[in-house]
Amino acid sequence: MKLLPSAIGRLRLLGLLEGVSLLLLVGVAVPLKHLYGDASLVRALGPLHGLLFLLYLLGTLRVGVEQHWRFAHTTWKVLVASCVPFGTLYVERKILAPLQRQAR
Repeated sequence: MKLLPSAIGRLRLLGLLEGVSLLLLVGVAVPLKHLYGDASLVRALGPLHGLLFLLYLLGTLRVGVEQHWRFAHTTWKVLVASCVPFGTLYVERKILAPLQRQAR
């Protein structure tokens, strides 16, 4: 999977990182906090996930403008899906991967 050579590829990578960070936050850090009272992982992963989320939103807008996406057709779907837990993982496969293949 060649992600980095194109703007869409970099957005796909950001989406994967954002999705994995949420998975680690919800699946590992929060249970550790509630089971053992140790919030250190939440304090580390929370801001990282927030940063990746913001970078993904800004990246989506940038790539949408750069690739001339119709806002009502593509950009809004990617933005809305990013607000749904693990939506970036879905968008990566269903929207961004096919767009990257078409751009080649």
